[in-house]
Amino acid sequence: MNYRNLAHTGVQVSQYALGGGMFGSLTTKEDSIQMIHEAINAGINLIDTSSRYADGESEQIIGQAIKGRRDDVILATKFGAEPNNKLNQNGSSRRWVRQVVEKSLKRLQTDYIDLYQLHHPFSDTSFQETLGVLTDLVQEGKVRYIGTSNHQAWQIIEAQAVSERHHLQRFVSEQSPYSLINRSIEQDITEVARRYDLAILTYGPLAGGLLTGKYTAGHAADSHSRAVFLKGAVGLTLNPELPENKHKFDIILQLQQVADQAGITLAHMAVAFIQNHPAITSTILGPRTPEQLRQYIAGVDLRLSSDLLDIIDTIVPPGKRIDDKEQTWTPEWLDSSRRKRTNEIL
Repeated sequence: MNYRNLAHTGVQVSQYALGGGMFGSLTTKEDSIQMIHEAINAGINLIDTSSRYADGESEQIIGQAIKGRRDDVILATKFGAEPNNKLNQNGSSRRWVRQVVEKSLKRLQTDYIDLYQLHHPFSDTSFQETLGVLTDLVQEGKVRYIGTSNHQAWQIIEAQAVSERHHLQRFVSEQSPYSLINRSIEQDITEVARRYDLAILTYGPLAGGLLTGKYTAGHAADSHSRAVFLKGAVGLTLNPELPENKHKFDIILQLQQVADQAGITLAHMAVAFIQNHPAITSTILGPRTPEQLRQYIAGVDLRLSSDLLDIIDTIVPPGKRIDDKEQTWTPEWLDSSRRKRTNEIL
């Protein structure tokens, strides 16, 4: 396992991070704890979760699993996207952040969070408001560092400017989706990270399982796959039977053939591809079973040649996302109410 600097903090994190998105939902508590222990024993020191995952149960499981090993773990969690519709009980206001951080600390059974991340942007709350309360939490010792997730490049830059202007803590990391079939962060976020000395934590390296090689266009997904478990828009992006997904699966087949010719699995090639980019600090793995975690770890030393990377570029060009439905968060300014003029005299 290699370790890389978390931006300018002096903290080093493992090239792989363990994501807790499945803990308490698609993965049992027992299997989740087993994976956490196996990951730590394999050298993974960064564990990432969210107050949203399994309505907080993911944090509870992680807190229980790392008892006695807290100093071995760089603990990251996210806030702001809590799954409820109650007034003033989500988002990034000073009022709510003060409440939700205490809940996370209690569930995680810890006095501090190493990396506290804003789960996605909120246009109704200023960065000055959010950074103000996060600065207080850092000064109080409840949070060590702060980061963002699912932010666009211009938002990252705006936040950095607000920090400098008002002498507030600055975000040191951004968490974004990145895979062989979703290279959109290469358009601007990777360069913004280089210019502002930000760590990039990526998630979705296997695109929800699409890059495991187990899906074939026109054929039903296995009954135990995420394409069956997951519903809504996410499930639709994984469904190999839908005609609109044929183009995506044709591209995945080309990538599979490249991996076969190189004598490696598609999954290992997909993760190694992400690790090759110099802007990437750590890749968050989201295994559903202990066996999936072991398969990830088995490819930790794989390095891709320049020739192979060039071939991948011809199949999925740099900066390209081949399926817009895979965008994990849709900006509110794309809502119909923000795109249409109303009550105008023509």
